[in-house]
Amino acid sequence: MSDTPAPPRGGTAAAAPHQNPHHRRAVALAVAAAVGGFLFGFDSSVINGAVEGFTEDFKILDMNAGSFIKAFVVAVALLGCALGAWLGGRLADRWGRTRVMFLGAVLFFVSSILSAIAFGVWDLVLWRFMAGIGIGIASVIAPAYIAEIAPAAVRGRLGSLQQLAIVLGIFAALLSDQLLAVATGVEDNPASAELWLGLEAWRWMFLVAVIPATVYGYLALRIPESPRYLINRGRREEAKTILASVLGPDEDAEERVTEIERAIKTDADATKKSSLRGPVLGLQGIVWVGILLSVFQQFVGINVIFYYSNTLWQAVGFDASDSFTYSTITSVTNVVVTFIAIALIDKVGRRPLLLIGSLGMTVCLGIMAVAFTQSFDVPDPDNAGEMLTQLPDTWGVTALIAANLFVVFFGATWGPLVWVLLGEMFPPRIRAAALGVAAAAQWIANFAITMTFPPMLDAFGATGPYLMYAIFAALSFFFVLWKIPETKGVQLEDMEDVKVVRNRRDAPSTA
Repeated sequence: MSDTPAPPRGGTAAAAPHQNPHHRRAVALAVAAAVGGFLFGFDSSVINGAVEGFTEDFKILDMNAGSFIKAFVVAVALLGCALGAWLGGRLADRWGRTRVMFLGAVLFFVSSILSAIAFGVWDLVLWRFMAGIGIGIASVIAPAYIAEIAPAAVRGRLGSLQQLAIVLGIFAALLSDQLLAVATGVEDNPASAELWLGLEAWRWMFLVAVIPATVYGYLALRIPESPRYLINRGRREEAKTILASVLGPDEDAEERVTEIERAIKTDADATKKSSLRGPVLGLQGIVWVGILLSVFQQFVGINVIFYYSNTLWQAVGFDASDSFTYSTITSVTNVVVTFIAIALIDKVGRRPLLLIGSLGMTVCLGIMAVAFTQSFDVPDPDNAGEMLTQLPDTWGVTALIAANLFVVFFGATWGPLVWVLLGEMFPPRIRAAALGVAAAAQWIANFAITMTFPPMLDAFGATGPYLMYAIFAALSFFFVLWKIPETKGVQLEDMEDVKVVRNRRDAPSTA
């Protein structure tokens, strides 16, 4: 029995993107939608440059539970993301994909301005939460829209643009933060130094975010609506025109419209399948698969590497003052390896890449956990009475290599592929809503990892959390092996019986 995916209806799976100029239109639309991922990446990193600035200006550490409040300000946007993801999926089915994209852009734009002029810590918390809602909306709509607009032969590569946009956003935020910090001419906590118009540098770091928010809002008004949404609203000819512009002459737009209409009718006739509700703790099994896929992506600890990288860099002997340089190296690595996923996803498939990623991450995290069993504490030369964790030279180099290889394995597999799968694995009728629930679970898991690392570090040292992440990476291997479908080359309208797609041998015929 062959593992080769069946060709899409009306064409051949072998057709490469460059052989069909119409695919360039699909690429352009996918890039526009993926700017929402750029907002997420930008926001998740811009806070890291601003945190010391508003912490000092608002005297957060002088408050009761100041350390917790500081961490909460950093992480509260993730709770907003969870709400935005949950709302976004439902609103997209009512208002359309592009209108909800625009809503996300407006929320992020307004919150960026309000965060920059915040008067105190609690209104900053509110505006950060609002920013999270906008990002959560964008995170749901982008993969759903890309999956519904893209030809099956290149859907994986186009879906991977979401993760590429995220890592580019991370890099852009790191760069803008550094440029603003340098512009102050202050070495000691430049984020709190006054810059232009009487505003501190950390406020300008938030203001910069209005630029990508404006770009995203403009693009949301310019790109066409999802063909599936249009057909569901009776706008058949409009949907057919859009499909013809991205499919080209080798694939029959009329036939695709008919397939979508058939899928919509089937879903409408099967009320149970058009709802998220099911027998497994109140949800359909496939929705739980999406939730667990999202949770595993975060529980391997990727954001610990990005949010708390200074702990690792200092442990292996680097100066904390050079943290931007080292964080930038990690960020650039993440960007580069995302291109690996884009190149391989529609050739190798989703499941093999995820399995390779799980194994690689397990080994790297395990090595890091072992390395930190050799750690010891030394006095911090910059903070009297404080201690720094250090590693012997050999173990320090080993941990450093393992950490960067972990980023490589994650960035080439689990980072982009989870977004691709969430955009395509659900039956069409519940896609937006189910994606919203799964993405909300991802944000909550991200919040949990972000908030629990510092206390785990204090209680168990770095070995404890890295060992836990290694265990979750190992469990993710078996989860993919048993539960994740192979969606390579399968039309979205053929995702109805996702269980049979998992082994490919029973995949629905597309002849």
